[in-house]
Amino acid sequence: MAALRTLRPTALPAGIRQLLTPPRIMSYSTPSSSQPSTTPPPKSSVSETEMSHFSALASSWWDPEGPSRILHEMNPLRHVFIQRCRSLYPTDMTKTPKKLRYLDVGCGGGIFAESAARLVDTESVTAIDPTKEVLAVAKKHQKSDPLLCEPGRLNYINTAIENLPLPATPEQGVDVLSVFEVIEHVTHPAPFLANCMPHVKPGGWLVLSTISRTWASWFTTKLVAEDIMRIVPPGTHDWHQYINVDEMKAWAAKQPGWSNPMTMGVVYIPGFGWKEIQGSEGWGNYFFAIRKNA
Repeated sequence: MAALRTLRPTALPAGIRQLLTPPRIMSYSTPSSSQPSTTPPPKSSVSETEMSHFSALASSWWDPEGPSRILHEMNPLRHVFIQRCRSLYPTDMTKTPKKLRYLDVGCGGGIFAESAARLVDTESVTAIDPTKEVLAVAKKHQKSDPLLCEPGRLNYINTAIENLPLPATPEQGVDVLSVFEVIEHVTHPAPFLANCMPHVKPGGWLVLSTISRTWASWFTTKLVAEDIMRIVPPGTHDWHQYINVDEMKAWAAKQPGWSNPMTMGVVYIPGFGWKEIQGSEGWGNYFFAIRKNA
């Protein structure tokens, strides 16, 4: 590895340069505790380029056959993964069921937030997104379901995680903090996750989904999905910002007070939708979660 580091990246073919880039999530300082680092992170995790891209897609967010179609199709597996995490590592809350509080970070048009708010074991869902146009679509769609309009059931906030007030006490945190299809659009993922972690209560879960940075994922998500089949709007993803599952595991191992990392690989099969495929987390889309020690 030391020999590789001595090579001048500019003298190498582009593909080789990409493989020599440092692990993305570990290439930024990771806090030494579950609280944000004393070294100030970037003022915001928000990318103006990403906000502009998703603003352009806002009007079609709830079209099940539109540009966000694969997000609609993935949503059931999000709930499967969360339930699996909570059932494998039960807390007193799961032994004596209580209603759950969710915080959905980067909620977009509200696909997951709405579905979580409709669950019978949900107390409340707070959903945040920095993109005003997308959040306006979410709020408009919320009005179509009286259940979602009940006080405290689903609350949308136009903000980034860095600006969201912290819970007054750890127990006032959420049971599930979700970051679905977001982290690959964040410039500095480690500080971003550090800002998420204090919002989770002891025994709660931080759950995310992203994509491993491999040639297979470039072929499937960039060349095929964006450029050939147009399943996803061109420019949605930047392959360099994908995060390998081993990088996520290495990051999680350095978080004091957090444990029980969980993964689930999923593959999109045209005509059949998303399917769980064991081992696919190593080369494609995957879910990842860690639990805050109770």
